[in-house]
Amino acid sequence: MQHGNAHGHGHRQHRIVVIGAGYAGAIAAGRLARRLRREDVAITLVNAEPDFVERVRMHQVAVGQELRPRPFSEMFAGTGVRLRLARVTAVDADGRTVSITETEPGGSSGPGAANGLGSSDGSSASDGLGGSGASSNSGVEELPYDTLVYALGSVWNTHDVPGAADHAHDIAGRPGALRLRERLAALVAGQPVVVVGGGLTGLEAATEIAEARPDLKVTLAARGALGDWLSPKGARHLRKVMAGLGITVHENTTVTGVGADHVTTTAGEMPAAVTIWTTGFAAHPIAQATTLKTDATGRIEVDETMRSPSHPDVYAIGDAALAQGPGDKPLRMSCASGVPMAWQAADAIAARLTGTKSPTAPLRYFNQCISLGRKEGLIQYVTADDRARTAALTGRLAAFYKELVCRGAAWGVANPTLAIPTRRRPTVVQPTSTPPPTPAEATTA
Repeated sequence: MQHGNAHGHGHRQHRIVVIGAGYAGAIAAGRLARRLRREDVAITLVNAEPDFVERVRMHQVAVGQELRPRPFSEMFAGTGVRLRLARVTAVDADGRTVSITETEPGGSSGPGAANGLGSSDGSSASDGLGGSGASSNSGVEELPYDTLVYALGSVWNTHDVPGAADHAHDIAGRPGALRLRERLAALVAGQPVVVVGGGLTGLEAATEIAEARPDLKVTLAARGALGDWLSPKGARHLRKVMAGLGITVHENTTVTGVGADHVTTTAGEMPAAVTIWTTGFAAHPIAQATTLKTDATGRIEVDETMRSPSHPDVYAIGDAALAQGPGDKPLRMSCASGVPMAWQAADAIAARLTGTKSPTAPLRYFNQCISLGRKEGLIQYVTADDRARTAALTGRLAAFYKELVCRGAAWGVANPTLAIPTRRRPTVVQPTSTPPPTPAEATTA
């Protein structure tokens, strides 16, 4: 049973706070709302931005393409989820509170408005229960929780290469993509653009720019061989597309510095009017400043239900979590990992609160989807533990497939149970013993 709430049942709601509204956080919040009864739980989603960020399309934003706006106020309308526009500044995992600062005046909206911290799988901020936290004179609000879903995602990783943070651009989130768009638009024909990093983000950025701006000299600097993780068929197609777009590729190249107009490598310097850094992501730094158990990179260690072993009332998902996949290999930072992690965590939380069996379905991979501009693509089929199979889909059909995947990911945020009807069960777990919210502070339906 629970202790007094605004609904007059003699018990208060179990407070679930989801911080970060990228793919993982937004899906988890929506799925929880469909698994649990509104009179039993108060779900708050905290994010710094009012719209959902399709992080997998940031290379498209960078070249000037306009994406369909996806306001959280519309995506969560009628769900009972309370959305806060705020930035997370700290998490007290022992005291079960989240510190936030609002990103705009009146940054709380009733069930149906949300926000996120900018970067990861979208992602940036967080906050907690709408209105039930304590505010300080400094503008920082403390939001209490009974269960926390940590989904702050990741930020771009410069690997401490000199000059990268000062002179390179990133497409890890919307702000970076918009800054890059402005810079690319100012370039004139013949100016050089260097993309550092030969992973999925680097390939998509280089090909998108080369296709949209064939007048620019686009170069890709890859630390290893181009597409060395792909199947022979996939690697051949990648080289064919890169050559067709006129992209110069420097393989087995280590970048040691970035200047305002050049990139320094172990082989010398190459001119760069614009440098784009895509060498990977780093976990959002907030987790490492807490008592949560993290690895050396700051990712929160979790079990098969995405639950923290050090703090059982905390679940971590998306890029922020260190989850083990098949063969005890850590799941890579990606939308492909974050979405099933969100399903797993939401279902596990719902099962714990309702006294039902927790899901234990193993997380696995099926393919890697790579856009190579708007007209070309590469779908590399992979094993459960993400190793390339022989089969690969290429060409326009692959580009269409990738577009469907991107649309499906966004659709999945608004339809977190995949449009399958669900039964909301009553909770049986008591919330933690903290003062109940007042009627004015309670989440409304």
